[in-house]
Amino acid sequence: MVSTPSSSPRIRVGSAPDSWGVWFPSDPAQTPAERFLSEVSSAGYEWIEIGPYGYLPTDPAEFLEQMERFGLRVSAGTVFEHLHREDSWEDVWKQISDVAALTRAVGGEHIIVIPEPWRDHRTGAALESPELSAAQWAALTGGMDELGRRVLEEYGLAVQFHSHADSHVGYQRDIERFLADTDPRYVNLCLDTGHVSYYRGDNLELIRTYPERIGYLHLKQVDPAVLDQVEAEDLTFPEAVRRGVMIEPPLGVPEMGPLLDAVAALDRDIYAIVEQDLYPCAPDVPAPIARRTHTYLAGCGTAALEIGTPRGTV
Repeated sequence: MVSTPSSSPRIRVGSAPDSWGVWFPSDPAQTPAERFLSEVSSAGYEWIEIGPYGYLPTDPAEFLEQMERFGLRVSAGTVFEHLHREDSWEDVWKQISDVAALTRAVGGEHIIVIPEPWRDHRTGAALESPELSAAQWAALTGGMDELGRRVLEEYGLAVQFHSHADSHVGYQRDIERFLADTDPRYVNLCLDTGHVSYYRGDNLELIRTYPERIGYLHLKQVDPAVLDQVEAEDLTFPEAVRRGVMIEPPLGVPEMGPLLDAVAALDRDIYAIVEQDLYPCAPDVPAPIARRTHTYLAGCGTAALEIGTPRGTV
C-alpha cells in the first residue's frame, strides 16, 4: 500500500460499480455484483461505493459478509434527487432514507446526491426543460439544505452534491451558483472531475476557490475529442458515454497529478473514488482498465495517497 502515516491527512482511493458499467439496480447488460466485488478487490482497491440501491445486497448483514469476503469497505451511498419538482420531497426522502440507513449500517460516511438529469438515463430523451426557473432553483437549493440537515442529524452522514452532465447543475457557473446558495454546514461538493471537465470546467480553480466546500472526490477523465463531438452534435450523455467520452487516465483531462496535489493541500482526509462511466460494456472490459488506472494513480507520487495493493482473484 502507498500511504502516509495514520496521523497525516489521507486521500483514500477507491472505485465504484460505475467503473464496471453499472447504472441501474438490475440490468442484464451490467456486470454481476459478485464479479464486480471480486474484480475491484483484485485490482487493489479497498474502498467502494454502494452504487444503485439494490445492485449490492440491501440487507446489512449480507452486505458486510460480502465486504469481509472481498476485503472491502464502504465510503458512501449514492442517490438521485429531483427536488426542483413540485411535491418531490417524499419521493426523494424515501430514497435517501433507504440508502442512508444502509450506508450507516455498513460503515459509510457520506451520501452522494446527484441531480436527476433532464434527459432519460437510458434513452437520452428530453424529459423536461434544461433550464430551471428562479422558483425551481430555490426549491432545489433549499431542499438540498433541508435534506443535508436531516441526513446529518438522523443518520450522522455528510451530504456531498455531485454535478452531472445533462442535469441542471453541470456547468462550472451552475456549481458556483449552487455553492453560493447552499449552507456549508449541511451540503458540500463531491467534485466529479470528469463531469466538471465535460463542460470544460476548471477543477483546479474550483478546489482553490472553494477549498472548504470540497468534501469528496470522483476521479475520472474525459476525452477532449469526444467532447468536440458532444458540442458539435448536441449529443446526450448516454450517447457520449457509448462513444467513450469517459476515458482511463492518463489519456484524457484533467491531469491527475496536479489535481491530487491540490487536494492534498486541503490538509484533511478525503475519499477519492475512481469512476469511469462505461454503461453498457462487455463484461471483460472493466477489470483491465481498473488495474491500469490503479497502477497509474499509485504512480502519481502524491504523498497523501492511500491506495491498496493489487492481489490475485478473490
